[in-house]
Amino acid sequence: MPSANDDPSLQTEYAPDGVCRILTLDGGGAKGFYTLGVLKEMEAKLGCPLHKRFDLIFGTSTGAIIASLLCLGYKVDDIHALYQEHVPTVMRRRSAKDKSAALAHLATTIFGEKTFEDVLTGIGLVATRWATERPMIFKGSVHQAHGRKATFKAGFGVSIAEAVQASCSAYPFFERKTVKTANGDLVELIDGGYCANNPTLYAIADAIVALKKERKDIRVVSVGVGVYPEPKPSFWMRLAKRYLVSVQLLQKTLEINTQSMDQLRDILFKDVPTIRISDTFERPELATDLMEHDLVKLNQLRQRGVASFASREDALKSFLNIKDDHGNT
Repeated sequence: MPSANDDPSLQTEYAPDGVCRILTLDGGGAKGFYTLGVLKEMEAKLGCPLHKRFDLIFGTSTGAIIASLLCLGYKVDDIHALYQEHVPTVMRRRSAKDKSAALAHLATTIFGEKTFEDVLTGIGLVATRWATERPMIFKGSVHQAHGRKATFKAGFGVSIAEAVQASCSAYPFFERKTVKTANGDLVELIDGGYCANNPTLYAIADAIVALKKERKDIRVVSVGVGVYPEPKPSFWMRLAKRYLVSVQLLQKTLEINTQSMDQLRDILFKDVPTIRISDTFERPELATDLMEHDLVKLNQLRQRGVASFASREDALKSFLNIKDDHGNT
């Protein structure tokens, strides 16, 4: 698949200006279509692949898939095409075993043998350690290490495909994912949303602590998946009441995590300029959840992402120092 670097419409170059720019992408399953709507407009406005404008791209769960592809040089349109092809297939599966098998097929088909040494900018993919209940963040550069730099291995020696599966393994709807690190350790992982569905705090910590950036020199764009009304349960889901309650509980858990992480960011890093893009939509026809597999509904979410970008376009232009049609900033 062609990369963003092959697209003549994405050839704008930006001179280094000493600013560390961070892009963070929330988890949210199929609702990542909203994220893609935002990112498509951002990419077009910048006129360059997103990996060329952001020094760090962090993602959790569905955000981890998108972040990985951006860091490998993919255009947003190509990521959208992959989502259209694969996401409904994964979300339609009923059992955790079948969902995990479809997710594994998606990851290996898209990423193949790619490793964290192949990324084109700083990356962070968030997963959660099952046994110790602590985050495991897959990174590509020793410069992002907070310690143990002498033994640093990009992505702990794990392939991008496996790291993405781990970050997306929303247990109990997906099976837990076991990875083998470069040291030979077997680590059992679940969805990164359980510890940081919004990974912004971890990304800022990398910029300040590991990369030694001053707060005044950091800019953060944090993209969520939107908030929507709860869908009416189908006949099958009403019969499987326990499943329905579990989906609702997982959805609520991730939303609470997202909001609490953003509130904490606002308290701890209020002086770090941040634009948060994740709007609330109350129209009943937009009712959905992270297991959505209707492409018509998913396309509506993408359109909502486009609208959310538009409402912040002027702020983002200044924030990202975006050039106009004449090459001026």
